[in-house]
Amino acid sequence: MKIRRANERGYADHGWLRSFHTFSFANYMDRNHMGFRALRVINEDRVAAGHGFGTHPHRDMEIISYVLAGEMEHKDNMGNGEVMRPGDVQRMSAGTGVLHSEFNHSADNELHFLQIWIEPKQLGIAPSYEQKAFPASERQGQWRLVASQEGHEGSVSINQDVNLYAGLFNAGEQVTAPPSRYAWVHVVKGEMNVNGETLHAGDAAAFTPDETINLTGKQAGEVLLFDLA
Repeated sequence: MKIRRANERGYADHGWLRSFHTFSFANYMDRNHMGFRALRVINEDRVAAGHGFGTHPHRDMEIISYVLAGEMEHKDNMGNGEVMRPGDVQRMSAGTGVLHSEFNHSADNELHFLQIWIEPKQLGIAPSYEQKAFPASERQGQWRLVASQEGHEGSVSINQDVNLYAGLFNAGEQVTAPPSRYAWVHVVKGEMNVNGETLHAGDAAAFTPDETINLTGKQAGEVLLFDLA
């Protein structure tokens, strides 16, 4: 198990946007943290009320958004326009190219979300978009598959051999991670004991294939688990 502490991440403060970068991104460059297997970006973004990301392009990347607090409006040149709330998972396959914007229209509330990039299995595919809601009841005390290559178990489908699970765990609650190849565990909220090590919000840990991953809630927490080829 290799731990990536929250306070070791890159950080950018643009006034309206405060962002922590788990892996190298934009002006933050760390050759020791360029990604993990196909997982390329985990940005923890906080967007001030009345601000957002204007229309901009992407290509050949699987982009997943996971809202923690607030609301985010998505628009793209494929004709999609939806509002994301906590528990929603959005997948955009940029493929040959897509233009999109993400905005926090609230007059008072900050938007807090994770922006996740996964390198695609196949380049040059037609762009596509998908968004689904995963209620807290489906994630409480258990792992809920929220993204997978074939869209298994009602998850959003992604163009890569990755399974992404989300879980909500109370203090004292114990759980073992599903069997995985390579695994990346990212604590989103709260505090978790992972294989004897305390991980706080923003902390993460990398695992090699077939390692047993045991988690115990030290405080009520939220965790994402990436199972990667």
